[in-house]
Amino acid sequence: MHELALATSIAGAVCERAAGRPVRRVTVRVGALTAVVPEAMRFCFGLAVEGTVAEGAGLVIEHLPGTGHCRSCGDDFPLPDLILLCPCGSADVAVTSGRELQLVSMEVD
Repeated sequence: MHELALATSIAGAVCERAAGRPVRRVTVRVGALTAVVPEAMRFCFGLAVEGTVAEGAGLVIEHLPGTGHCRSCGDDFPLPDLILLCPCGSADVAVTSGRELQLVSMEVD
């Protein structure tokens, strides 16, 4: 479960930037191709912030779809999973979004 490692990293960054102020909400952007399970991420985040200034903070997860660009036909198309095939049949595909994991914002008192 890589969500625990990710949640621990996010919690560390949030607590460092909060500089002792209580954190109320954290927003992260997660790409569809990262294989992050939102409920597992929320659960792990709750564990990771126990005893910190972010304890009890809500975690908002913004989902980004996966997209690819076919180098053969030039088409841009949705990637619902990591099967990198263009509708034209080519496997010469570049992932253009969906692998993001970003700390977008945090709300502090």
